[in-house]
Amino acid sequence: MTKTTDIPTQTTPLPGLFDQAKHLVIDELHRRLGEEGYTAIRESHGCVFRFVDAEGSRLTDLAGRARLSKQAVGEVVDDLQGLGYVERAPHPVDGRAKIIRLTELGVEAQAAARRIFADIERELGERYGADRVATMRAVLEEITEGALGLAEPEAAAVA
Repeated sequence: MTKTTDIPTQTTPLPGLFDQAKHLVIDELHRRLGEEGYTAIRESHGCVFRFVDAEGSRLTDLAGRARLSKQAVGEVVDDLQGLGYVERAPHPVDGRAKIIRLTELGVEAQAAARRIFADIERELGERYGADRVATMRAVLEEITEGALGLAEPEAAAVA
């Protein structure tokens, strides 16, 4: 068994590195989105843009996928609706329910974000090596799919 004293204290734990890398990429995404005119989109809006289905999604489903409360995601939906990126529409099967779907502006913004993410990934490949970035992607996909045997969060079962 390794003693905690054997672990260097100045080493950033892996989750901290994931978090730092995520924020660097997200900050770059928003800088580029701003350059393209999407200045009102914020990091917090990702819980909708990232998880909304093409045909629309229930608020409950968005909250489950984002691992946030319905109230928190509802506030983001309200904000995005006010900005013209999403709309609430009657659910096609359940008349009592509403679905959240992207407006034309929302679809354009989501497409811009996807393109920017692809550009950033390509640029990372140019800087650090395409093979290394592809390997990093593959390992992260395995981790997020639970291939390492790590416990799946309960909220993931909702998605």
